[in-house]
Amino acid sequence: MRNSFTALDLIVLVAYLGGTTFLGVYLGRNQKNARDYFVANRTIPWWAVLFSIVATETSALTVISIPGLAYLGDLGFLQIATGYIIGRIVVAYTLLPRYYNGNLVTAYALLEQRFGVATRRFASVVFMFTRAFADSVRVFATAIPVALILQPVLPASVVMPTAILVLGALTLFYTYNGGVRAVVWTDVIQTVVYLVGAAAAVIIIGHGVKGGWGTVFHSAAASGKLQIIDLYTGLDKPQTLFAGLLGGAFLSMASHGADQVIVQRLMTASSLRDARRALIGSGFAVFFQFALFLMIGVGLWAFFGAQHFDSPDKIFPTFIVTAMPTGLIGLLIAAILAATMSAHSGAINSLAAATVHDIYLPITHRDPNDARTLKVAKLASLAWGALLLIIALLYRQQGTPVVIVALSIASFTYGALLGGFALGILWARAQQRDAITGMAIGILVMSIIVFAKQLSVWWPALAPVGNIAWPWYVLIGTLVTVGVGMFTSLFPHGSARIQVDNA
Repeated sequence: MRNSFTALDLIVLVAYLGGTTFLGVYLGRNQKNARDYFVANRTIPWWAVLFSIVATETSALTVISIPGLAYLGDLGFLQIATGYIIGRIVVAYTLLPRYYNGNLVTAYALLEQRFGVATRRFASVVFMFTRAFADSVRVFATAIPVALILQPVLPASVVMPTAILVLGALTLFYTYNGGVRAVVWTDVIQTVVYLVGAAAAVIIIGHGVKGGWGTVFHSAAASGKLQIIDLYTGLDKPQTLFAGLLGGAFLSMASHGADQVIVQRLMTASSLRDARRALIGSGFAVFFQFALFLMIGVGLWAFFGAQHFDSPDKIFPTFIVTAMPTGLIGLLIAAILAATMSAHSGAINSLAAATVHDIYLPITHRDPNDARTLKVAKLASLAWGALLLIIALLYRQQGTPVVIVALSIASFTYGALLGGFALGILWARAQQRDAITGMAIGILVMSIIVFAKQLSVWWPALAPVGNIAWPWYVLIGTLVTVGVGMFTSLFPHGSARIQVDNA
């Protein structure tokens, strides 16, 4: 194999990066206020919202890490993808109508309506913490193939930082200028780019394996790599039917109902009906994507002859830079960049929206349509973009696929966020104290579960807890949050209860 990244590939890559950046800036030229900057005044068609949700959710973790999962294992991740569809349907008919009835910009404004401003701020800060760390991992993952290209011309000590800075700076530039309108429409283009890149990879793998995909399927089936359903009922294995349907559903309910990144996309649709179409349709689109990239992983297993790699996240990037023909390398690298630039830009804009609407405006009491608010919104985007880059630069490579790392980080606090919303909807007796207490203890319990293996050195009884697989994290966190909130609500409160709006 050879590294065949040529001038043509560089032209393709630079043209993509330059074109995306220019488009993002161009789309933001007529912004009038912070509402336009964050939700595009609800003028985005549903199919574009669908593409944006898919692109935001996909990132480089799908493009890079999902093939690695199939390379090392089988197609069991599709069980989790099925749970994602179920979770979206639940959100579409529970939380989504409340967001539209309230004419909201951030998800956590709904918690203020139900409990109070302190609950809104608490949940928003939790979201900011989670999204900052999870998105920094995505940026790091995307820098891997860029670093492989830059290795021949840069010292090993600076190749990853350089790749991270180039990627992050370009994304921040068009997000700062273009707002959510730029984010959504560049997402549409980026989705097409990485799907074309994936299709090209499928074709090249078929030509690279003697006998084509027929041989791949035959060998993979004989080795058990085409297995999808696993009926194991334990909590220590992530890719099982029960973990996938239950854990995947709760993870999807949290990420698409309580995470500002996705909720903000839904708020750009013109109506509740369009938002539902985009949300549920994105679930089926994501299932298709997982299937596509898992099959690429199976194909790479045959292509490389089950060769060992020191990191599963290097398998697909290695194929791209060593086995793809001239021109297509640039396209595939652009596809990987497209996936994470869309997710990264969405994270920056959503973090800025939460900062402005959940923290800044309630404190200053300024009008969201004030021209100064738009300036603050852009400054918040700049600050978050810089912080995410710093965190990404501090991240270090490890043997665990980054998709698992990022999903584990998200699951760490997702249960508490989803639990806060569930408590407000399901338990009329709950007040602000109950919601904040429940979410805080939910996060504490999940902290113990996530770090149980490390803590078991001092407390051996925690060792079994450390074996709980990540798909169960959100479900456990949600149950703890709701349970604690219900329990504390049984004791007298100092203020009158705020009733649930079931409209």
